[in-house]
Amino acid sequence: MDIQQVVTGKWIEENCYLIYNDKHLLIVDPGNNNEELQSLITELDRKPVAILLTHTHFDHIGAVDPLREAYHIPVYVSAKENSWLGDPVKNLSQDLTGAPLLVAPADYELEEGTYTLGEMTFSVVETPGHSIGSVSFIFPDGEFVVTGDALFKGSVGRSDLYTGNAEQLLQSIRSQLFTLPDHYQVYPGHREPTTIGHEKATNPFFN
Repeated sequence: MDIQQVVTGKWIEENCYLIYNDKHLLIVDPGNNNEELQSLITELDRKPVAILLTHTHFDHIGAVDPLREAYHIPVYVSAKENSWLGDPVKNLSQDLTGAPLLVAPADYELEEGTYTLGEMTFSVVETPGHSIGSVSFIFPDGEFVVTGDALFKGSVGRSDLYTGNAEQLLQSIRSQLFTLPDHYQVYPGHREPTTIGHEKATNPFFN
């Protein structure tokens, strides 16, 4: 299993991730840059099987519909934010960009637990605080976690947006992420990767 970070974004730089094995590929948080993402997928020569969303803020969902239509693949998101995809106020596109973004509803609503897609197994854990439906994806075979806008290198996600809650965010990180092995790589929604151990030891929000 491997993972490739792709920086996307029209208004805000955001990390999309392509996670793949020798046959299949998962797309996580395709924020924008549809054509670039399709070009990279062609180069990797793996079959896309699904789009996974850590949450539904506009900077993480801009290329969802084009990729879904191009590859005829389903979209997975928390039930708590499925309706936000088509709501420019809740996905923040109306207020923060002036260009309302409407995305079709997801095909499947995520629950906490274990999933296997394209022969890749991962766990979904709820990590609310940045938004009420934020989730993280833990890939034990690759020994990494995709945290969306919950945990960053040296920081945490904003909690001053719709349904954000600072106390809830810190508790989510402590209970769901800092319980992972220290060597696990952390792939966040913005900025560069880090590790669980590095953040436990140095992140100013916990030290």
